Amino acid sequence: MNLKVFIATFWAIFIAELADKTQLVGMSMAARTGKPISVWLGSVSAYIVVTIISVLIGTLLSKYIKPEIIRYIGGGVFIIIGLLILLNKI
Repeated sequence: MNLKVFIATFWAIFIAELADKTQLVGMSMAARTGKPISVWLGSVSAYIVVTIISVLIGTLLSKYIKPEIIRYIGGGVFIIIGLLILLNKI
C-alpha cells in the first residue's frame, strides 16, 4: 500500500465530507431514532458501497480516458450542479 496516496485520499475525503448533507442526515437520524450505533453502522456501510462504486468507475474510466479529462469532467459536473441548485432546478 502507498501510504502517501492513502493519507492524501483520507484528507481529501475527510475535508470534502465535513458538514455536508450526509453528515446532517446522520445527525438527524441519530437524534430522531436515539440509536447512534445503528445509524453509524448504516452510514459506514453506505459509504463503503459508494466508495467501492466510485473506485471501480474511476479505475475503469482511467483505462480509456486520461485522468486530466476525468478531472475536468468532474469539475464541470460540479459547476453544473451548483448552478442548478442556485437556480432552484434541483
